[in-house]
Amino acid sequence: MKVLSAIVPCYNEEDNIADFYQEFIKNEQFFGEKEIELELWYINDGSKDQTAAAVRKLIEKDGRVHLLSFSRNFGKEAAIYAGLEKAKGDYVVFLDADLQDPPSLLPEMFGYLEKGYDSVATRRVNRKGEPPVRSFFARAFYRLMRKISQTEIMDGARDYRLMTRPVVDAILSMPEYNRFSKGIFGWVGFETKWLEFENIERKKGETKWSFWKLFIYSLEGITAFSTAPLAFAAFMGVFFCVAAFVFIVFIIVRKLIFGDPTSGWPSLVCIISLISGVQLFCLGILGQYLAKTYMEVKRRPIYLVKEEI
Repeated sequence: MKVLSAIVPCYNEEDNIADFYQEFIKNEQFFGEKEIELELWYINDGSKDQTAAAVRKLIEKDGRVHLLSFSRNFGKEAAIYAGLEKAKGDYVVFLDADLQDPPSLLPEMFGYLEKGYDSVATRRVNRKGEPPVRSFFARAFYRLMRKISQTEIMDGARDYRLMTRPVVDAILSMPEYNRFSKGIFGWVGFETKWLEFENIERKKGETKWSFWKLFIYSLEGITAFSTAPLAFAAFMGVFFCVAAFVFIVFIIVRKLIFGDPTSGWPSLVCIISLISGVQLFCLGILGQYLAKTYMEVKRRPIYLVKEEI
């Protein structure tokens, strides 16, 4: 029999652990008919609540449930990678514990794999329940990524994705420290079917993604899958060099023709401030890429394990 491995990253999700399990095993009959065994990996990303204890209770009842706990919070990207390393299945799927990724879609997703697709990805067709400001910036991020990156990143894409083993192995071959899974999924290629569904709000609890965390995450994506910011910094440097040359020629010509002495410009401070600001901004762009390189060459582990059951 083949195996389907479900990877569920968790951070302070004790209230959702059992509910997710109940929803997930509703597909048990379907996969039993397909002669596919199930295994469920809860990746506890350094939770401060009783998430690990809730998973241990499930393990006592069902041997197909497994737990991997980190020594601290390493982030969802690390949890995804850890789950891929632990999953032994011929098929692997990511789902969020808060039930915003409905397990009821799994039979339909598996049907597309039977039609020859290598993976089935999901995307939300709306952002119902999200703050308008967050939705606006999220859409702006995806539009920007489509323009500056050659990697396919769909608007509204979720991490909820069902993959075959070759796709999983391809992702595992990229052990980079600075990870942006949405970009990695697109970069490895393979034939992917996009499945759309209406946005579902969390069953219990509150989201762990603040606006600031999402902003930092977007910077991770931009610097991981595009060098356009570096090209922008170079363009701004050339632009201001040309502008400075034009101003110099203008001052010399004015002196020779009109005999006017070079007068102080009231806007001098504004010009200096503008150019200084652009320089610092471009240095910041370079700093982001240098910081990513710095973290990569350290070769630190992506995560550390505290407990594995």
